[in-house]
Order: sequence, then C-alpha cells, then structure tokens
Amino acid sequence: MAQPQQPDEAQAGAQAEAQAGRPPLGVGMVGYAFMGAAHSQGWRTAGHVFDLPRRPVLAAVCGRDPGAVRAAADRLGWAATETDWRALIARDDVDLVDICTPGDSHAEIAVAALAAGKHVLCEKPLANTVEEAEAMAEAAEAAAARGQVAMVGFNYRRVPAAALARKMVAEGRLGALRHVRVTYLQDWLVDREFPLTWRLRKETAGSGALGDLGAHIVDLAQYLAGEPVTGVSAMTETFVRERPLLAGASSGLSAAGGGELGAVTVDDAALFTGRFASGALASFEATRFATGRKNSLRIELNGENGSLAFDLERLNELSYHDGTEPAAHAGFRRILVTEPDHPYLEAWWPPGHGLGYEHTFVHQARDLVHAIADGGQPLPSFADGLQVQRVLAAVEESAEKNSVFTPIAS
Repeated sequence: MAQPQQPDEAQAGAQAEAQAGRPPLGVGMVGYAFMGAAHSQGWRTAGHVFDLPRRPVLAAVCGRDPGAVRAAADRLGWAATETDWRALIARDDVDLVDICTPGDSHAEIAVAALAAGKHVLCEKPLANTVEEAEAMAEAAEAAAARGQVAMVGFNYRRVPAAALARKMVAEGRLGALRHVRVTYLQDWLVDREFPLTWRLRKETAGSGALGDLGAHIVDLAQYLAGEPVTGVSAMTETFVRERPLLAGASSGLSAAGGGELGAVTVDDAALFTGRFASGALASFEATRFATGRKNSLRIELNGENGSLAFDLERLNELSYHDGTEPAAHAGFRRILVTEPDHPYLEAWWPPGHGLGYEHTFVHQARDLVHAIADGGQPLPSFADGLQVQRVLAAVEESAEKNSVFTPIAS
C-alpha cells in the first residue's frame, strides 16, 4: 500500500509559522515595472527583518504579456502569474491586492478588489480624478466595516528621518508652524527626443509632474505639518508639447526627422503656493526639467520655535534649528537618523549604518501587515489619498483659470 505523501519543506514551514501565530498573508500584485520591482523588494524583505504578525507570501503577479510577466515573476520572486487582474483578485491564495499600474486603472482594480473582500495597497497618486478617488475612498470606508484595510503608497513617509521629523513637529519642537517650502526636481524629460510614454498622456497618467512628483510633496508636507492644505494658487507649463511616438503607436503627426510625433497632454512642471488650515504658508515646486537633478526632494518647515529640513539626497539626516537656544551658539545642526530608537531602525544595522530608498518599501509592507493583523487603519488611508487628489485638482483649476486662490473642496 502506498505511503501517505509527506508535505514538502515549504508546506511544513508554512504550517509551523501558522502554528506559531504567524499565518501567511497572500499578496497579489498588478504591474511589475519600476514600482512593481520596488514593492516586490518590500514584500520579500519585510518578514526577514521585522517580527511580523503575519508572513507575507508573494502569491501571484499580474501583467498583460504572458512571457514578460513570467520573466518578472522569476526575477522578483512571485510564485505564480496572471494576465488578467480579475483572475488575480479571484484567487483564493491572494488576501491583499497591491496595485502598481498607471493611474487610469487604479479605481477599477481597487474597488473590485475591496468588493471581493481583499485588502488593498495602491500606488500614488490614488487616482487620476477626484471623482475616481472619491469612489475609492467610499469603497474603502465600506470595506473597513468588514475588517478590510486600504492604504496609499506614499513611501516617503517611511523614510526614518521623515518619520522622526513628524514626531518632532507633533511634540511641538517647532511651535506654531509659519512656512513650509517643498521642491521635487528631476530632469529625465530635458531631452526633447525622449519618447511619448504613458506618463506623458493625460488619459493614462492624469497629470504630469504635478501628479507624479507633486502628489508626493503635497502628501509629505501635510504629513509633516499634521494638517491639510486648504487652498492654492498655481502655474503649470508644458515645455515640449510633441514627442516621438513609441514603436507601434501612431498619431498622424510627422516629425522633422521622418518619424511620427504625438501630443504631450500633461504638464512638465508645476509651481504653486498654498495655505494650511492653521494659516501657515507653503510653496511647492515639481518639475521634470531641472537639468542635473535626478531625484531631488527637499522640504523645510519653519515654526515659531525652530526649523526642520529634510533632503532625500541625504536621506539618513535631518537638519534642525532650535530657535529657543541663545543666539550666541544657536544654528542648524545635523541629526544622523540611524539610532535604534529612531523610527523603523530597531530592526536594522548598528548606529551610523545608513538605509536607502528601497527600505521605504520594506517599512511600508511592515506597517501594512501590522495594521491588517491589528485591525487598525493604516496610514496614509484612501481618505488621505483623496485629500491629496483634491489639492492636485485645485492646482490644475487655479493654473487653467489663472486664479489668485483656489480653495480645496471638502
């Protein structure tokens, strides 16, 4: 008589973890390009660094091209593949749907995943329009009553130095906030021969530098300040209005070199001022035309009792000025954010050993797993994502109408 089949090593390991109180959390991801790779890194790593209440399992990744998605799964560590996101949502081994697609599909996928009983992580910006974001926030609120969670992937909140800055502001180290200045500068569109990708089309991206970069700095400013932006005055510009089409595309426009051109339908740069609920003033600059700047994000907050500054190019540091010290020896000082009692750093390396960009996605996975296990609402929520979307919409409205001040709808 045949002997009963023994569980393989992976099954035995999964059973042992479940018995130890760490049941698996099956993750299904839609999209596998830049953000998909970053999210995969976070899911692969989080359980190996932090003591998580549930064990993330990379169950399946979804993409339209069968060969490409299989290659991505092998490279990024996913167990299975799907070519239809609806099939991914329907899988019994997927508990959480991670959305890393262009913005035009966020709402449809997220609402369907929540309706199917899944938790959801969605990349920023939450959607392409306020209406889509409202539908997503409503679906998330209804799902929360069923024990599901939904979170937006604003990963810069998970930089330890940024999290420490938030803690210092919340503790009152700056006193009443007066000014916030934020810039996010890149240069990857300076070459006018750069092709017309999905990020340069309004129907897929929603907006240009405004949504891609501006969403990050609006969220980061509101997170660090601890209050919302209530109104803006804005300018936007598209410097290169036609670009070469990607292979296989057609626009009917002829390029000087014999190729075809397509219209750029989003902004290249956005510049706007704003006002916080407390009356504090803010300025925001987001551009893909800052020649020589690759991924330069900087924020400074000035309060009645002090100032804080964070620079992504020095992401393990904060610059802090204590305005209550005697002027004779006061000034900005560097805080090296690598101590074990700094946010997220209890599980990493000895003091002085810095972290990098990819660690923000590990921290994002860590926070989301804890929220799912604890039954709490992870932040930023879909409601937070909706607030950012409303600010972006007000920026576009202000720029289009050349308006002095556009209030944020609530």
